[in-house]
Amino acid sequence: MRRPHVLGSLAILAITPFALTACSGGGGAAAGGDAGTLTILDYYNNEPDKTLVGDALDRCADDVGVKIKRETVPGKDLIQKVLQQSSSKTLPDVLMLDNPDVQEIAATGGLSPLSDYGVDTSGFAKGILDAASYEGEVYGLAPTVNTLGLFYNEDLLAAKGITPPTTWDELKTAAAALTEGDTYGLAFSSIATYEGSWQFLPFMWTNGGDEADLTTPAVAEALQLQVDLVNSGSASKSVINWSQADVNDQFMAGKAAMMINGPWQIPALSADTNLKYGSVQVPVNKAGQTPVAPLGGEVWTVPVTGDKDKQAKAAKFVECISSDENQLALAEARFTVPTKTALAEQYVAKVPEMAAFTEQVANARSRTGELGEEWPEAATEIYTAIQLALTGQATPEEAFKQAAAG
Repeated sequence: MRRPHVLGSLAILAITPFALTACSGGGGAAAGGDAGTLTILDYYNNEPDKTLVGDALDRCADDVGVKIKRETVPGKDLIQKVLQQSSSKTLPDVLMLDNPDVQEIAATGGLSPLSDYGVDTSGFAKGILDAASYEGEVYGLAPTVNTLGLFYNEDLLAAKGITPPTTWDELKTAAAALTEGDTYGLAFSSIATYEGSWQFLPFMWTNGGDEADLTTPAVAEALQLQVDLVNSGSASKSVINWSQADVNDQFMAGKAAMMINGPWQIPALSADTNLKYGSVQVPVNKAGQTPVAPLGGEVWTVPVTGDKDKQAKAAKFVECISSDENQLALAEARFTVPTKTALAEQYVAKVPEMAAFTEQVANARSRTGELGEEWPEAATEIYTAIQLALTGQATPEEAFKQAAAG
């Protein structure tokens, strides 16, 4: 989860172009181009990710025996680019999608199921296969994923004799004790975007809440936790405006002793030689509950271009990107987690600071796993309710009812 989810109703408007592309048997540039070259579209347009991912793509080009022509665009522009290519029948041979977008694109008929090419999907974490599936078919593979955890400032906790919290009660107690001067005990993102919803999910899901019914006590309890933290002064009222980048800034500046965030922050945290930090899984409501967090990450897919031979090569390419070798190489370089569960022990031995996130991924869930294409509506209701409750306009119970009513 690094960019806002922007698909929404655009995909609905694009169903007809996608369907025409899938049924026409013509793939435009993809079908009529060099048979030995695969076109690739992704949103890794910034360094170091652009080069790190590019190295993996080059390895797979050699393995599959093809040349590649790669195009990168900013994350916010990817879906619009895909829709334009669909309309003009110039879809790439290999397409990277943010995992919440896969089901909506697959529903249009624009993607080819990997089972058509005998791609082996065994051994992958269930959550990421759920994210890449539509109507029982797997449409893509993710070499690595990310999720959320609780980071803590080791020096600040040690000074108070506090161990990293594992339950909500421990979290509230620790956050209160660590709040001092201009330092809050905990920072998190409750901004009115999908980012705020993403950060709420570990608390909601772990407590038994479900996006299919946001009016249950389990969901309200999760929101009450955030309300209690803000109202007690253990968390800043500004959380309603903070992105995850803002949260990390607060933590690195010493203005938050703990934060909810993802492993993509580790390079910046580690670059600060004066900061000693650790991470654990997001605390649960009651001891014995299994921590459940959302999966972030990108899925590599095979668009329907009408060129069966190139689609078969593209499928081999997608399979290669998620090979053990590439999963470990990308995970180590990018502080993400391999999606094959059998690689976890080997990975953590090499990158111990990723232990909590790797453990979390085993139980992590796809945001679209239950509601599919309807997830964006639920995400909007979640962040709307959070804003209502944290600004004192409604109780957690009433906030979700109001959000659902529009």
